[in-house]
Amino acid sequence: MNTWLVLAFVFAALEVLALRRGWNKLEYAAKPAVMVCLFAWLYFATGLQGVTFWFGIGILFSLAGDVLLMISLDRMFIFGLTAFLFTHVSYLAGFQNELRTVSFWSVLLVVIIFINAARLMRRIIAAIRAKGQSRLIGPVVLYSSVITVMLYAAMTTLSNPSWEAGASLLVGLGAFLFYLSDIILAWNKFVSPVRNGRILNIAAYHLGQIGLIAGVIGQFG
Repeated sequence: MNTWLVLAFVFAALEVLALRRGWNKLEYAAKPAVMVCLFAWLYFATGLQGVTFWFGIGILFSLAGDVLLMISLDRMFIFGLTAFLFTHVSYLAGFQNELRTVSFWSVLLVVIIFINAARLMRRIIAAIRAKGQSRLIGPVVLYSSVITVMLYAAMTTLSNPSWEAGASLLVGLGAFLFYLSDIILAWNKFVSPVRNGRILNIAAYHLGQIGLIAGVIGQFG
């Protein structure tokens, strides 16, 4: 197993431990270290050539978002959301070929993913409005739309014959976990507290990012 991947898992585990124990200093070191390791792994495995360049840019935006939200989830929420919005825009640039492909599977995915996303967003938007934070509705809807498209693009690799089976599985699962992490964060912040919500959010986020990048390296490395 690649050293950078091992380190990413180690720092992700340390981040979970820091959250459980309330060790802020460890959290400040471990959380950004995961993305630094993933960027280094992607760089040394692919040289950031071709579409992998965009995944590298996405990792850097994720790193910025991690730092901003770590400073303050409330005060820096919009800034962190913006950084992660650019993360998904960058990942979509990396999936540009997948976005051009239309098939029965891709149409079915659109129906399944977007119907369920719309249901979730109605519940979250209602909760945001009830909290008197209507100014956040526009940014949250925009972000949710972009990450939903990213999830769709990643999932289309599962039926794309040009993708290796293992790589497409990692990319699809990684994108789903990333998406799930944001649902947990939004639900915990706006709708109702989720037991161990922060830990579940961070665990799904890190595993999602690791899966995505591992799949990209498996395909293009």
